Amino acid sequence: MQFRQKALSKLQSPEELDVPVRFARPQGRLVLAVTIVVVAVAGYWALTGTVASTLSAPGVLTHAEGSYLLQSPVAGQVTEVLVAEGRSVEPGTPVLTVRTDKGDRPVRAVAGGRVTTLFARTGSVVATGADVATLERVTDPKDPLVAMLYLTGDDASAIRVGARVDLGVQSVPRDRFGVLRGRVEAVGRTPQTRAQIGAFLGDSGLAARFSRQGDPVAVLVRLDRSAATPSGYAWSSTDGPPHPIDSGTPVAGAVRLSAQRPVDWLLP
Repeated sequence: MQFRQKALSKLQSPEELDVPVRFARPQGRLVLAVTIVVVAVAGYWALTGTVASTLSAPGVLTHAEGSYLLQSPVAGQVTEVLVAEGRSVEPGTPVLTVRTDKGDRPVRAVAGGRVTTLFARTGSVVATGADVATLERVTDPKDPLVAMLYLTGDDASAIRVGARVDLGVQSVPRDRFGVLRGRVEAVGRTPQTRAQIGAFLGDSGLAARFSRQGDPVAVLVRLDRSAATPSGYAWSSTDGPPHPIDSGTPVAGAVRLSAQRPVDWLLP
């Protein structure tokens, strides 16, 4: 009964038309203004902005012509190693000598290049067809390095020639010297077998690593050159490492794909 009396008194009281109405406090208006600006900027970016995604891939630094494994054509004991690692040789140059039942036989370089690895040592015994050295096919010692990346077929199909690539070099601390810069120069048309990769790189271990998920597609990356760095290549840092980088060094590549508009993700 008391509630009803209060309600009737309220209805009978004159309306307070002269009291100003407060729609929002200053703090509320500020929050509303910020919200409107954020929504407007986000909408504009969604309609006009782009997002670049990347693909990661393992690879190795090498020369464009690759390397090959030199194998012994005879069985016997190595009596002399005639070249040192890092030396350049011409086609037909004796690399080592193997003593057989019919006398000493030289093992010669099949093609010219630079000796990168010697597997055979003086006194070791080799079988016919055994790997004795790895030679890199280098016509000119000043020829620039390239990076060979190996990706699955599905990933490689999304890569376009000219795409930017950042290369983390295993022997170079990324937090100090950054990454190598480069661009995709060619994308392989067909997957490569482990044997093909091993024949090109002259390294069966790397070939096995790159083929873990099946036969990959090779992507050739041309490194950006720079006369201002000790290595001769462009880095994300100013100078890069204070020393040259060697062929055969593993790298981790991040290939930048074509930019996509964010609004496309929301459309069916």
